[in-house]
Amino acid sequence: MRRITISEVEGYVSKNIVTFHESRIRRLENIKLHEVLRKKNPYLFKAKDVTIASELVAGVLDAFLSSSEEELFGQFLEELAIFVAGKTYGGRKSPAEGIDLEFRNKGIHYVVSVKSGVNWGNSAQQKKQEANFQNALKVLKQSSHVKGVEAVLGCCYGKTKTTLLRGYRKVVGQNFWYFISGSEELYTDIIEPLGHEARDHNDEFQRQKSRVINLFTQEFMADYCHDGAIDWKKLVEFNSGNLEKKPASR
Repeated sequence: MRRITISEVEGYVSKNIVTFHESRIRRLENIKLHEVLRKKNPYLFKAKDVTIASELVAGVLDAFLSSSEEELFGQFLEELAIFVAGKTYGGRKSPAEGIDLEFRNKGIHYVVSVKSGVNWGNSAQQKKQEANFQNALKVLKQSSHVKGVEAVLGCCYGKTKTTLLRGYRKVVGQNFWYFISGSEELYTDIIEPLGHEARDHNDEFQRQKSRVINLFTQEFMADYCHDGAIDWKKLVEFNSGNLEKKPASR
């Protein structure tokens, strides 16, 4: 094992966090109003008595962007974990389906799937992950140079105990970062470099977001407002109306 230095982590994070910010802005530039309206719950905004078009547009856009940013930042954390394990244990990106990282430590060959947090995926996705682990382990066990293998689900943040689940070990938060680095402090060390030029990037993002809200509000009022009021019936028909000519029978 080779100890990773904080300067190496800071250098990687400072350089690559820019990609996250650029992806946020790029997604904002390419987003379409109808895409946002189709994916968010119009009933919720009616129940909250939203009557101002710009307020509704800002609300659905914020909800859409929040889930998008979770996905983008999750990808960044996964790449960071692969970088760290590469420095400490010679880890590499795995070619196996559903596996992000492979490395060896003390004679054990680990196959690791990296998740941003503990609340990931539905039951079908979790079963798929189990199958991916089983397939990866099966292939490795057939190799003559591999003596011991273990599957690990690593969660970058969260606060739960390490647990043994159906054929794999779940390692969370500080324990996960220690698992791939050997450092008990790494999980807090990565916080400061994440803020590298964050204010400048966020200022640009907010400028783009304000522009999009204004454009979307203009489009929304033209398509879903009547005499200055939100036409909820038309909005719900667009969001949830049956694609067939007649409602599906029971």
